[in-house]
Amino acid sequence: MTVLPGAEPFRHEGGDIGVLLCHGFTGSPQSLRPWADFLAARGLTVSLPLLPGHGTRWEDMRPTGWQDWYGEVDRELRVLSDRCARVFVFGLSMGGALTLRLAAQHGDAISGIVVVNPAIAVHGAGARVLPVVRHLVPSTKGLVGDIAKDGPVEIGYDRVPLHAAYSLGRFFRLVDGELPQVTQPLLLLHSPEDHVVPPSDSRRVLSRVSSTDVTEILLEQSYHVATLDYDADRIFAESHAFIERIAPSVGEEGTATGG
Repeated sequence: MTVLPGAEPFRHEGGDIGVLLCHGFTGSPQSLRPWADFLAARGLTVSLPLLPGHGTRWEDMRPTGWQDWYGEVDRELRVLSDRCARVFVFGLSMGGALTLRLAAQHGDAISGIVVVNPAIAVHGAGARVLPVVRHLVPSTKGLVGDIAKDGPVEIGYDRVPLHAAYSLGRFFRLVDGELPQVTQPLLLLHSPEDHVVPPSDSRRVLSRVSSTDVTEILLEQSYHVATLDYDADRIFAESHAFIERIAPSVGEEGTATGG
């Protein structure tokens, strides 16, 4: 399977503070690469993996499910934890759900989490018929590219494989049930105008986590893929300030690998 140009995973060996970044459903590391570069330039160790079934062809995603996507970020977290003294996890959209489950499962091993337009439910009438329709129809229209700013393009699939979408819905229900187990400091940034994930998902996260150190920031100028949109610089700066507040000792610069 050939990875799409720009969708490659990325890793930067920096100091003793690590950040794991989790991309979204049918997307790729490209949507978070500017964020990863920003953090790497400030001396952090950064891991931005490519989730199984992503970054190639949508057909390659059909046999994958949430256990594959979560398993990948769980492995990367363990690698970072062995390498770094403190680890943070950041995520966009479904990557936000992956982030929240990692937080629920790993507790004190994660120093803090940042989620951007986190998704924790499959919305719309189609969600109710997915269990049946996925056996009859292979895919539906894609979700990528919800960006207000002219110019940026998100690399991802123009089709959503319905078997994978069904698995995603099961994962969201699992994460929703585990939200009270999330206790880490949380920075949640979300766009009031988002054509993929409604603001109700962010409200539910905020209402159900057990974290006491919680910051909510509205991204007024951006749509769903805010990490490539008008508010990208704010996301990067706020997330770095969040790390500095919780773990003031930032490591020295290292080396990068990836596309």
